[in-house]
Amino acid sequence: MAITGKAGSGKTLLLAELYKAIQEAGVDVVSGDYEPRKKRDRRTLAILAPTNKAASVLRLRGVPATTIHRILYTPVYDPEYERIAEWLAGSGDKPETQALSEAALARAEAFYANNKSIPGALAAAGLRGSDFITGWKRREEPLDIGFVDESSMLDDRQFEDLREIFPTLLLFGDPAQLAPVNQSGAMVFDKLPAPRVLKLSRVHRQEADNPILDLAHALSDPDIGFETFERMVEDAASRDERVVWGQRVEVDLMARSPVLVWRNATRIRLINAFRQVHGAPEDALLEGEPLICDGLELPLKHRKKRLDLEARGLIKGAQVIYLGEGRKPGFSRLHVMGAEDPQVSAASIVKIEKPDEEEPFIPFAARMGATFLHGAAVTIHKAQGSQWDTVQVFAPDLYAAARMGRSEAGQPLWKRLAYVAITRAQNRLVWVVRNRLAKPTGGLRVDDLRALPAAPLSLAQPETEG
Repeated sequence: MAITGKAGSGKTLLLAELYKAIQEAGVDVVSGDYEPRKKRDRRTLAILAPTNKAASVLRLRGVPATTIHRILYTPVYDPEYERIAEWLAGSGDKPETQALSEAALARAEAFYANNKSIPGALAAAGLRGSDFITGWKRREEPLDIGFVDESSMLDDRQFEDLREIFPTLLLFGDPAQLAPVNQSGAMVFDKLPAPRVLKLSRVHRQEADNPILDLAHALSDPDIGFETFERMVEDAASRDERVVWGQRVEVDLMARSPVLVWRNATRIRLINAFRQVHGAPEDALLEGEPLICDGLELPLKHRKKRLDLEARGLIKGAQVIYLGEGRKPGFSRLHVMGAEDPQVSAASIVKIEKPDEEEPFIPFAARMGATFLHGAAVTIHKAQGSQWDTVQVFAPDLYAAARMGRSEAGQPLWKRLAYVAITRAQNRLVWVVRNRLAKPTGGLRVDDLRALPAAPLSLAQPETEG
């Protein structure tokens, strides 16, 4: 079944309340970080999102969400720590162990009481993921109930994978967003029969009206053109500080919140301008530069390494901050934004595209590993499923889409693009109207991300070619 509705219609709130009610009814909640032994008389629930960022938005609401990859592949715990995990999850007695002191066990128990995360509890006891997770395996046993947020991002293959795992599957999605590439404008819930789609049509407002949501919903008016909409944005900016009429791109925001664009050429120009104003050399990355994972380039014989990377959050589309070079050539220390265990060290292939050049510049690369594009600007398509406190939308690109007159699923493309871009903003929207870049007020920073050491994910290089 699918529950659909536009931004502000209550989808996420409904998901959170359903989770609470189902848990109180005695259903076991399975997260991606630990799965207790299944009890014959208890059903199971997993709450999923297509991206790390989307899952982290739910976790901030107290919902133990994880990514689809973390449900397809389950962690294998060291037996000593498996007993501790069972005790924390309430399915075993307190273990007598030399692995952790009584004080460390108490810290783990206190953490788990407030945050239902086994890795988080073990981290509070002084451990890293590599201390207690020995590997990953493809899920063999099905689960009972699955909730999927941001299901407008699912492609047909992911949907079929989920249907194999969950006999009961509930999709939450926004029909006004952009469909996945190669899906012909259709979303997976569009194929469900009408009785299985519940549409939330009422928009619930906060005590203080949200001007960002007001703008997003104004796009559904067929009589509003681009120029009229821009006047609405300008008017909202004059009345409310949560909307900003921007004369230039704020470069300080780009390190953690990418500029959202439509055209690839715009994305590449903004990325290179960002690197130039920060004085980044062509042959190296600066600590603090943002990256976007573009997939994994690993041969089949390194399948276990692929599972390690994906399970730790390095999936296609993941947002990453570069923390510096690793100990081996071609390796990078990385902070995966929104991941439950965010700091990793992995072999990296970094590609920086140049304006008017077909081949990207590669400052350094391992022979295999995770591939990255620069993340100071991203296309609106790639931004789906993510949210940031402040979002900058590059309006000249949307104007270009409006001038082209293209449509998708019966609606002008520029309106779909604008709707997705605007609804990525949690608290503040900057509508950038000119092709200019502000000067940075300081250098890139990573000190706020260094709270935890990077978990080693060494990708063994092959000893021989072929």
